[in-house]
This record gives sequence, C-alpha cells and structure tokens, in this order.
Amino acid sequence: MSGDTTADFGTGYYRSKDPIKNLRISVKLNKVTGSSLVPTFYNQDEEAAGPSALEMMPLGSRPSMKAPASQKEEEEYTFTWQQKVFSRREVQLYSNPARCEDPLEERYHQEITILKEGGGRKTKRLFSYIDSDRFSNNDEQILATTSPNETPTFLAQKMQNVRRRRVGGQIDRGYGEASRRRKVDLVVQEPTDDHIRSAHVLDTPETTMYIMADLGNFEEEVSEEDEYVLCAIKTNGQGVTSLTPDLTRHRDPYIIVTNNPRRDSFRYTLTLASQPISWKEQDRENKMYRELYQRHSDYIKTYVGQEFEMVPDNMLRLMVLGEIVAVKNYEYDNLYVHYFVELPREWSADRSQEMAGVTQTCKTKEVNKENVAYLSHPFELELFYRPDEVDQDDDRLPQWPQIFVEVLSIDSWQRYRTEGYGYITIPSTPGTHNLEIRTWRPLGRSSHDELRRFFIGGSPELEDPTYAALPTTHDGPILSRFGFRTESTGSVMLKLHIMQQSRIFLEKSASRRSVGTLIDRLGGLTMQTSVQNVLESFQRARKRMQAARQTLSAIQ
Repeated sequence: MSGDTTADFGTGYYRSKDPIKNLRISVKLNKVTGSSLVPTFYNQDEEAAGPSALEMMPLGSRPSMKAPASQKEEEEYTFTWQQKVFSRREVQLYSNPARCEDPLEERYHQEITILKEGGGRKTKRLFSYIDSDRFSNNDEQILATTSPNETPTFLAQKMQNVRRRRVGGQIDRGYGEASRRRKVDLVVQEPTDDHIRSAHVLDTPETTMYIMADLGNFEEEVSEEDEYVLCAIKTNGQGVTSLTPDLTRHRDPYIIVTNNPRRDSFRYTLTLASQPISWKEQDRENKMYRELYQRHSDYIKTYVGQEFEMVPDNMLRLMVLGEIVAVKNYEYDNLYVHYFVELPREWSADRSQEMAGVTQTCKTKEVNKENVAYLSHPFELELFYRPDEVDQDDDRLPQWPQIFVEVLSIDSWQRYRTEGYGYITIPSTPGTHNLEIRTWRPLGRSSHDELRRFFIGGSPELEDPTYAALPTTHDGPILSRFGFRTESTGSVMLKLHIMQQSRIFLEKSASRRSVGTLIDRLGGLTMQTSVQNVLESFQRARKRMQAARQTLSAIQ
C-alpha cells in the first residue's frame, strides 16, 4: 500500500465511556483513474479513424487538448461495530455448502443465501472482516523505531500471520490450585503448532475489526490480492479504541494505489458517524456511573476495610522479596541451590509460608573470566517479630533471621556433588540490598574422598547445615572448630528488597526512651546509629564497670 505524502497514516487513540457497539464509521471511496489526473493530447480525427490511425500528424496540424469522458465511481457506506459485510470472494466461496467446514462458515452460508434472496450485496467494493474471521493484516508490523530503513526481524515476520486473540475465561496467574500441583515435565520437548500459537503470542485482550475494499476489476476473476485494508479498528475492553489510519477530518483523503498492472488509484475518507449524545442523556449517564463507582467502592470496602492493615502492638512485620541471582566460580557445572530460612527465638511465620526451596539446574557460562550460572530464582518471606517483654536492662542481643544456602552440582551421569555451604543474616535496614555469600565445602581426611568425588560423585557433607553459622544445637560460651578442614569455593549472589512495618513508627506520643529500647532490641530499624543511643549505652556500661570495681575493692 502506498499513500500520499500529505495524508497521515498514523494511528488515532480514543478513550470513551460509551459502549463500543455505538461506534459508526462512514467510509467514502471513489476511483481516480490515471487519465483523469493527467490531460491527454489527441486529434478528433484520430478518434473517428480508430486505433489504426496512430501515425505522425502532418506538419502544421495542431492537436487539441481534451479529457476523456469521466468515469466517476463512488461508493459510501456506514459500518457499525462488528458488522459483517461480505465481499465478492466470500459470497462466491460460501455459496457452495461443500466448502463450509466449521459452524462459522455454515452460518455465513445461511446469511449469504438470505442475502441473495433479498437482492444481493448492498455494497460494491466495501466489505469488512470481524474478530471471528480468520484474517491477518500482513502490513501491520511492530517496529522499534520510526526510521523508514528499519527492517522487521525474523520473529516479527513470523508473527504477522498470527492473530492476537482474546482468551476467554479467567487467567491463572499462579495462585490457583492447578498451578500449585507439580507437573511431571515442565518443559514441552516437542511443541505442537497449537501450543506455539497459544504460548508464544502475547495475550492481549483486543477485539479487532477491519474495513476492507475490493479494488480489483469486476470483469476479472476474484482474487484475494485485490483486497486492501482501509481501516483497522481495535478496542481493549477498557474504553480505549484505536483507528489505523485515523479519521480524515480536515486532512486530505487517503490514497491507495493498487499493485496490479493498471496501477489504479483510489481515494477514501473516514468519518465518525456515531450519533452525538444529548445533554440530558449525558447527565443521566454520568449520574449512573457515579452511582456504579460508589457501589463498587462500598463493595471493595466490605472486603478490604477502610483502614490500612496494621500489625499488633510491639510487633514487627518483615517482608523480604528476594532473588537468588547467580552462582559463580564453582568447580563443576550444572549447579543448583538448596536454601532455607532459620528463625531465631521470638520470630515466627505463617504456617503457609514456605521457608525452604530448591532452584532449577543451570549451566555456567564465562563472564569476565568467571564461570557464572544465572538462576534468577525469586522467593518471598513474611516474618513476624514479637518480644516477650520490653525491658530496658535486658542484655540479650537481638538475633535476626538467617538464610542458609547449599550449592550442589549434578552431571550427565547423575553424580551429585556438594559445592559449598554459606549463610547470610537478613539486613536490619529496609531497602534494596545486593549481597554476596562466600561459600566453603568440607574436605575429607584423605585423598580417597577426592577421588570418590571425581569418579563416582559424592563428597563430605554437613549433618546440620546451620553449622555454617552458629549451630542451633550449640550450648556453651565457646564454639571450637579446630581440626575441621574446609576449602573455599565460589559465591552466591542475592538481591533482597526489605520492608518493615510496626506501629512504633507511627506513635508520636511514645517517649524517646521506649522507642530507642524497642529499636535496640530489634537490632536497629531507624535512627539506630544516633548519638544519643550510643551515649546511653556507654553510660550503662560505665556504671556496670564502676560497680564491678567497687565489688572487687570490697573483696580485697
């Protein structure tokens, strides 16, 4: 399709609360022949002599300038939304019931039969394709820039023949019971054509309608190549409608030049023919929308409530949106991570909260002379901290939850190897944190263990993975690991987005002393490094030291 440089073939976007069924588009199409645009010079005597008199005119003869008789061909029709207007090719195709294979084609056959009994088609060149028709516009290309030299990619060329369909029913976003069931095989090894069309195409809830024109010669055989798109209308069901090209309004008509040898030219205009709404109906409609929105707001408030969800007093809610980004610099390939969260005393979580998980297996690639495996495994935690009592003189330091990781590898012979252990304490400050867990693995007592690790897999493992930090079973003032042989391995990259919620952040009437006490017990939430808190801690330590000296002097 080629267009006039003065015309705008861009897309117009419109937002309206009016139902889309009230849309009316008036199309006026007229044929502009080449002989009517350029005047021709010929002699009247030649016209009478016929085509055999095409010879050089005698010297001194003066040709006359005359335009041939105008063969003006105009057509105008008003289309409504999703109105099916059949073309010549469809009438010829669906007239034969043997060619109708599905219920839609059978319905078209019945409608065409009734149409023939009523006098035939109402239009000559204009027709339409609606959303249920199997039609794709090959001229629609999604380009990244406005450069005329940009060429579509291979994927864009393949996607041109695929319609973006509106999928009915509710969409499972991963929160339903069906999504929680484990599948036997998550990967489709040999996808079918139907699976490719349903899984590789963006699920955009758009309804489409095409206003078309048959610009071929009526004396010749009907061909699909003579069908041209005059306007593509799309709506997303949210009140946004797009027209490609836009309405002409005050601009010049659009021009289409056919690709046949005759190179016929056609002009057409697009005009909005919808009936304007009166001010009384507009006022009544606005009132109805206000009442509808108010009812919807009341309905939502009955479920959500009017207040923001708050935690009880003296409780901290800790939200962690985490991601295991990558692992790097390990000895073997095909790595995966087993992780779990250890909660100290006074911390709790909901019973449905998943506190452990395993990532997928990933092969490594060399990035900046490092063997990196990008996992991009997300996880989410919602934890609660509630101290038994808020006591200023409590010397017990608060403990924060810890994330333990165990990196493993598996090869093509199903040989498992432990690559490293590590842990990280969840930061006590809210915000985004990019963390790196440096791991180690235990070594055997002899070279036999390393040979077994290399040939048949397996390696020394920790009976309690929390031994990477302070074991939960440890009881005593000293933890000795003397004689335990380890080897430094790689590292695990984490990204944590941390949010904290507590009523103490909103209590303006709370004393500075009580606020500081709770903050100190939680390990620091806000203002944790203030000078006043440091001075108070120093004064308490100084008093204890003085009391200890007095006691020692009294004993001596």
